[in-house]
Amino acid sequence: MKDRHRRPKSGPAAPARARVEKVPAAKASAPPKREPRSAPEAPARPLMRREGEKPAERVPVILETAGSDQYRLIDSGAGEKLEQYGPYRIVRPEAQALWQCSLPGIWDKADALFTGDTDEDGMGRWKFPKAALGETWPMHLLGVDFHGRFTAFRHVGVFPEQLAHWSWMKEKVETAGRPVKVLNLFGYTGVASLVAASAGAEVTHVDASKKAIGWARENQTLGRMEKLPIRWICEDAMKFIQREERRGSKYDIILTDPPKFGRGPNGEVWHLFDHLPLMLDVCREILSPKAIGLVLTAYSIRASFYSIHELMRETMRGAGGTVESGELVIRESGPDGRDAGRALSTSLFSRWVSA
Repeated sequence: MKDRHRRPKSGPAAPARARVEKVPAAKASAPPKREPRSAPEAPARPLMRREGEKPAERVPVILETAGSDQYRLIDSGAGEKLEQYGPYRIVRPEAQALWQCSLPGIWDKADALFTGDTDEDGMGRWKFPKAALGETWPMHLLGVDFHGRFTAFRHVGVFPEQLAHWSWMKEKVETAGRPVKVLNLFGYTGVASLVAASAGAEVTHVDASKKAIGWARENQTLGRMEKLPIRWICEDAMKFIQREERRGSKYDIILTDPPKFGRGPNGEVWHLFDHLPLMLDVCREILSPKAIGLVLTAYSIRASFYSIHELMRETMRGAGGTVESGELVIRESGPDGRDAGRALSTSLFSRWVSA
């Protein structure tokens, strides 16, 4: 995706109409997991008191992911969604789909259905109406090969709405004209890290789950990307970034997709609303002097995007640039990917960009 954002000449932009940016997934593309992941220990330091002007703003911004041959949202409704992941059609719960489905006749042709707890982090099981399927299958998005996987938490190893952020990151790395260091916090199965590294970045990938790190390494091997400069760090995200702050480490792009709630490997508890301010504050401190951007995605929370938008602007006081915030959506595209249907909102986001 080519980023077409334009920085306002002066002052904040009026939130009169939403800007819609379509991200064609056809040429691209995975993931934080929504299973409990990294969790911080008690804050090691107080929040910084920031001085200076707040960055300019662009709100609301709607980043839209369209369909492709590898992924598309076929239909949605009645609290579920029907998606195409590589060769398979998959049905999963989706609380945001309040309407009725448009194509009822094709749902019974799905290859896999998730049943059980409909809560985002609830466990359940998969049913395979046609034939038993293997645990994994190959996928290819944004030039990266990886494994889809049927997990007990209804997720499949890739969150396609993130294509919007990954495409932006890929374009920034490729056009930077200099070495770029990327930090991927709560990195899950590593697709974003592989996208960044294949674009030319030096990547640090952090996740507290050994299982997720193992999956990410499998994806790296699948794509024959073993020589790419990626550090795989299995550690609590907050502990890691606070140590990086003490070391004076710096990054040009930081991606962070924290869970709503989670527990760390040593019983640490993460609550998004309690710990997010400090996490962003530390991320600000480890951004390089020539930083390109800081990206936050907030998934499955009951809040307005303005909550994280204003937090991001306060965090980035005096840094210049622009904070753009809104929602990530996926557009229904029908069974053949040609029909533009309804937009399904999946996440809130806030993104600081230097220019």
